Order: sequence, then structure tokens, then C-alpha cells
Amino acid sequence: MKVVVLGSGVVGLTSAWYLSQAGCDVTVIDRQPRAGEETSFANAGQISYGYSSPWAAPGIPAKAIKWLFEEHAPLKIKPSLSPELANWASKMLMNCQLEKYRINKARMLTIANRSRECLAQLNKEHNLQYQGRTQGTLQIFRKEQQLQAVEKDIVLLEESGTKYQLLTPEQCLTQEPGLANMRGDLVGGLYLPDDETGDCYLFCQQLQKMAEKSGVKFLFNTQVLGFELERNQITAVQTDQGSIEADSFVVALGSYSKHLLASVDIDLPIYPVKGYSLTLPVLDDANAPQSTIMDETYKVAVTRFDQRIRVAGTAELAGFDPALPDKRLATLNHVASQLFPQGCDLSKAEYWTGFRPMTPDGTPVIGETPINNLFTNTGHGTLGWTMACGSADILTQIITEKNTLYRELSTARYYS
Repeated sequence: MKVVVLGSGVVGLTSAWYLSQAGCDVTVIDRQPRAGEETSFANAGQISYGYSSPWAAPGIPAKAIKWLFEEHAPLKIKPSLSPELANWASKMLMNCQLEKYRINKARMLTIANRSRECLAQLNKEHNLQYQGRTQGTLQIFRKEQQLQAVEKDIVLLEESGTKYQLLTPEQCLTQEPGLANMRGDLVGGLYLPDDETGDCYLFCQQLQKMAEKSGVKFLFNTQVLGFELERNQITAVQTDQGSIEADSFVVALGSYSKHLLASVDIDLPIYPVKGYSLTLPVLDDANAPQSTIMDETYKVAVTRFDQRIRVAGTAELAGFDPALPDKRLATLNHVASQLFPQGCDLSKAEYWTGFRPMTPDGTPVIGETPINNLFTNTGHGTLGWTMACGSADILTQIITEKNTLYRELSTARYYS
């Protein structure tokens, strides 16, 4: 079977890899010169299986109103009359109900746990080197209300078999000694020991080379223009380098998937939630993070690579605006300087922004579409790398084995 995968971010790349390992003849098309050059380039560096949660959660509407007036709020909304944003936001608000949150988080944990198994097997067989660490994620709480709110998540963690530990403030400092500056400011933490860290861009570069050796063809510097459609079947994808035929097509273009799918009358509710990151050198190992710390107050992740630290966060609803405003970067600087003032060198920070493809319910859109041979693997939001291998494995089963067990994760849920 000949399959064309559109997009070479971490989701498109893993899709290509797993399809090729299942015996498919795979071609990947991307407008960039190499894999992982867009949203996968400088993400948080988390592979956070246990932290897989939808942004649409109980209490978020009230918090969102309060955040409008806070300097370092985790969510920012740029004033807009965009019907697209209004439609997406209204659907997201509908998913903030407790029962829907439980369903969506359970789905996400299912994919995340599958992904954990797949990545472990991939590393066992190929020993990828991406500055990875396997020391878990520590979610820190500064307020009692945050500690109480995590109880609903613990129920779902237990149901899914995800390991966790509730930690006292002192245990948080034992787990991450570099947080000594926060002594007296923490009320507790949630430790997720199976979570991992690493540089997603390095992962993509290595997986691209592995895929090429396995026969996957990459067409870089190639712009996707649209599809050729006959009798509810895609016959070819149109590019600025000509048309390319295949038996099946996979759209893995992240936030840009929506526009391409609209050309064949598929309305996928994905919005480009803008995120920011800074990367800075380690000054003192003893005062730097050893793995990932998620600051629940600011929704900012601080992740350790070999001799670098990645600080990432903020969800901004501003469309495809690539600007790096000082106000947004200030939040990342604030958290880094509060948590690890002696461990990192903020004067040498490198700033970046990217667009995270978010669905209203937080669950990615994997598998079938209303068009017979057109499939999607997109909508992973902030959890692209976390869910990439599991999503690709599920997608491969759907395409090669016509597996319908995961139909609820596909675009079908938007056509009920």
C-alpha cells in the first residue's frame, strides 16, 4: 500500500515510521527543509503520560475570566471577532463539564499509555539519543485549592493504571533539590514517575534518518496545495512540485490541518493555540532541575536537557500570529527566576513560539474521515510528543488492518 503523509513534525514523522514498519510504501511531504522544524522544534521537552489532561476542565470558564486581569496568567486571549475562534471556544466551554472531562481525560490517558509502551520499545530497539531522561514529572502546587482539585485526576490515574505519588513540600524538595528557593511556598506536589523528558527536535532528526534507511521518501521544501478528489476518494495530493498519487493519505499538519481539510469539506474544529518557550544554559547543576517541573499556578513547564533548560508555557488565542511580545516572555522569565534563580542563565535565553493544534475536547483526531482513503493524525495540543508514538501505532492499525476500535478518536465524533 502506498501512503502519503502530509507533515513531518513529530506526529507526521512517527506516523511515517510506523506505517513503513507495517510494510507500507511511505512518502512524507513538508514545506520545511527537514523534519521537526515547526511546532516540534522547541516545545516543552516533556513526554508527560501522567499529565495528559484536557484544557477543557471544570472551573476553567471562571478561571479564564480571572486570568484576563492577571499579569502572568497561563491563558491569554487576543481580542478578536473571528467566527472560527468563537465557534471553537463555545465547543471547548461545553467540554468543561465534569463528565465530559472524565471521558476526554480517559481517552487521552489511553493514548498516552499506549505511547509510553511504543516509545519504550522504539528506544529498546534503536537506542535513540535525544538528551532524554526518565526521572518523571513533578507537578508543584502553591495553593491548597490546587492540591484539592487534583483529586479528580487521581481517580482517573488509578483507573488507567498510571503510577503517581502525592508528595509533601519536603518530599518535593527531595525529589528536586534545586527547588530549595521555594521552601515555604509549596503546599505539595504530584509526582508522575513514568514521565520522560528530552529534546523533541533531536528525536525528530534521528527518526527521520531511521525512516529514510527504512525506505521512507521525504519531499522537503514542497508546499501542499490541495487534493484531487473523485467519487469520495482522494486520487492525488497537489503540490507546487506536481501531483503525487497514493492509495491512502494522512493529514498530520498540526494546526494547518484545518485549512487543508476544509478544501474537501471536512470541518475539523482545531485552533492554533499559541505557546512560547525559552531555552537557556545550566549554570549550576545542583540548583537546576533534574527532570520536569510543572508549575500548576502558571501552567509553565521547566524541563532539563543535558546542559540546557527549556521553559515553556502560556496558551494564547491569537490566531496565526508569530510575534514574540515581551509581555508573554515575561511569564516564562518570571517562573524560571522564581524556581531556579541560581541554576540557569536568563541573560542567554533563546526565545521561540509555535502553534499547538488544539481540539475543543483536548483529544487528538486519529484515523478515518468521511472520505474513504483520507485519514488524520492531528489535534494533539500540547501533547504531540507525548502521544506521537501511540497515535501513530493506532493510525497504522486503522489504515492497514481496518481496525474500528478507535473510531471515537476520529473525525467521526464530529459527524454524529
